[in-house]
Amino acid sequence: MDKTQVASLRQQLLDHKAGILAQIAQQRGGNMGRVEAAAEHFGHAEDSRAQVASERSLEFAIEEHESAQLNAIASALERMDAGTYGECTDCGQNIAPARLQATPEVARCLPCQEAAERHARPAK
Repeated sequence: MDKTQVASLRQQLLDHKAGILAQIAQQRGGNMGRVEAAAEHFGHAEDSRAQVASERSLEFAIEEHESAQLNAIASALERMDAGTYGECTDCGQNIAPARLQATPEVARCLPCQEAAERHARPAK
């Protein structure tokens, strides 16, 4: 992967990060945490406990997803700085350029990602 491609992917990552942070700020109304925002929005006396619990669970899940995205972006930027971007963190092989174009924050090649997902799934 040449420097121009890496620079383009770096900008994509930075733009994605900025978008996530802007979305978080807009949804929360500033620096308020998601849980506090959920409590403020759904903690009214007329709301059932089940509704409040459900909304808080959803807020936790969204926050976890956003944190994971931001961590993946930060890791990709670190790999770019270290000169290891585009190499699978599991096997060391090059990640397909099309995969990086589609999802620039990926850390694994497709076979290693599939193996990690199979391993992470609970047994049936």
